[in-house]
Amino acid sequence: MQKLSLPIPASEALAASQALQQQIAADIHRHQGWIPFSRYMELALYTPQTGYYSGGAAKLGKDGDFTTAPEMSPLFGASLATLAGTLFAQTLPQVMEFGAGTGKLARDFLTECQFSGITIERYFIVELSGELRARQEELLRDFPQVVWLQEMPAAFSGLVLGNEVLDAMPVDLLVKTEQGWAELGVTLAAQQADTTEPVLAWQERACEASRAAQIPQAEALPPGYVTEIHTVARGFMRSLGAMLQTGYADSGKGSAVILIDYGFPAAEYYHPQRSSGTLMCHYRHHAHPDPFYLPGLQDITAHVDFTAMAQAALESGLSLLSYTSQAGFLLESGITDLLSRSAPEQAMQYLPQANALQKLVSPAEMGELFKVLTVGIGMTLPERLLRHDRCHRL
Repeated sequence: MQKLSLPIPASEALAASQALQQQIAADIHRHQGWIPFSRYMELALYTPQTGYYSGGAAKLGKDGDFTTAPEMSPLFGASLATLAGTLFAQTLPQVMEFGAGTGKLARDFLTECQFSGITIERYFIVELSGELRARQEELLRDFPQVVWLQEMPAAFSGLVLGNEVLDAMPVDLLVKTEQGWAELGVTLAAQQADTTEPVLAWQERACEASRAAQIPQAEALPPGYVTEIHTVARGFMRSLGAMLQTGYADSGKGSAVILIDYGFPAAEYYHPQRSSGTLMCHYRHHAHPDPFYLPGLQDITAHVDFTAMAQAALESGLSLLSYTSQAGFLLESGITDLLSRSAPEQAMQYLPQANALQKLVSPAEMGELFKVLTVGIGMTLPERLLRHDRCHRL
């Protein structure tokens, strides 16, 4: 593989990555010399203290590795709050957020609720990382409605939010060979003479038929085709379904799940021309394809197969309410009305927000790449949110 030309990490960060590499190597040894890529991705992202999302380095914004919509503009969270105000008539006035990051989305959401008089009793954040929770607690100290959870509860009724959650869930990699489908996992190569660090390498293994069956038109794809399957994210969707089903039985109130992420429906995801898959890594605002580079210091993501997510939701008893672009969703949720609160004459305040809105909704920026999947139980969306619906593409 071509040597990457990326910023050199600080010595402390490099030591943390090297420690994680040793932990990954030990895990590979425990599993007879091979682990699925999903296991490697789990260790690289979520190992306590050294994993990417569990360590202390900044992840978001200009000093981090990437920027998310809530970090770009408070209009994003405010738009979701405006929508929530119309949905709470059908459910309990409470929210559960997954993947809360710095807590910026929660703060903007709750600030808009305060401003607009939207009653919200509880804002639950499901957070496994102690470091992220500490950041969130500091940012949200003025909002007593916020409650932190370490795991998904058995029952819930309300609004569930997940912005860029599904793309960070571990995926498995499959490759089409001349003999059929195989699974791409991670093994240890022979160590180089000038280093004591473990050298991670790819290795193919036989693939269970049930895994290849998750790929539409799998037999028609050419040899050499590499792609992902989303076993963990499917399981997450089924768990959401079970939680909301129980909540509906307990409270008689409906629930909605709004998931915002970059991805495609299955027909586009597994297109013959997408022959290298969608796996991508982000290190200090540099995107590159090598997941073995400095594990623990870079993000590893894959685009979302929204058809698979919708299918898992339906299988768990939820209804498919909407699938649309981020642009259509935000515009119909009233984001331009929120911008109009700032006077154009006040350029210092107005122009940054107008520029951020442009990035959020422009087809050339995030507006088309990011999609919004809404599923739920006992809920009906406002008619305006269905104007740009694309459920037929799933």
